[in-house]
Amino acid sequence: MAAPAGPTRLAYFDDMWALRATTTVLSLHQEEGGRRAVVLDATVFHPQGGGQPADTGVIVSASGAGARFLVEDVRVKDGVALHYGRFEDAAAGDGCGADFTQGQSVTLEVDAERRKLNSRLHSAGHLLDSCMTNLGLHLEPGKGYHFPDGPSVEYKGVVPADQLQDKKIQLEKEANELISKGSKVLVSVFPYEEAAKLCGGALPSYILQDSTPRIVKFGNYPGCPCGGTHVADIADIGNVKVTNIRVKKGVTKVSYSISP
Repeated sequence: MAAPAGPTRLAYFDDMWALRATTTVLSLHQEEGGRRAVVLDATVFHPQGGGQPADTGVIVSASGAGARFLVEDVRVKDGVALHYGRFEDAAAGDGCGADFTQGQSVTLEVDAERRKLNSRLHSAGHLLDSCMTNLGLHLEPGKGYHFPDGPSVEYKGVVPADQLQDKKIQLEKEANELISKGSKVLVSVFPYEEAAKLCGGALPSYILQDSTPRIVKFGNYPGCPCGGTHVADIADIGNVKVTNIRVKKGVTKVSYSISP
């Protein structure tokens, strides 16, 4: 069955902390190489993107048979979220997942521990943006890599070589001071003009003016467009360690880690 033309509704945009939901199967198909993908009307699974890894978990048939599809990866293609994985009962062969037909009701369950870790890592990266500004380092945020195997954030511009060690110490201290104080994290979709105000008066050029951007805002600091998942309060990030600051080809890369 072909994937639907319309986009998958990303339900975590509405409620970022909902890890369980009921939705409808739109299609189930097998790609070259044998990988299976389930396409749903809506999903609470975060697809890989924006520097954040995909959620994992399980999709369970709501029928009496209770087929279980183990979600190992989620990607978005042309607005459609593809949930990649395998059926738990591999012995069922090609007939496995017969319940997963178009219109079938299923329950989604996201791995809570993985989501929590990914959210903390992503929020820590955004917090460092504010800390850089607080230290007088007005560099333009670039790419973020919020995976557990070596998270980092990049900035366009350089920190003088003779200041790198001091700034590393100051950045870590500033981040942990903000975490110790705590502050609510706002994540929501806004009309363009309102979103621009929340982000200090302007949005990046890639945000279309007729769009409704999703904005993340930490306390009283300016927000920024973001499609990822985050903590509810800065305090939930836990301890942050700045492991390295490196400057290369006009880009400053800040590597970090968080407490378990």
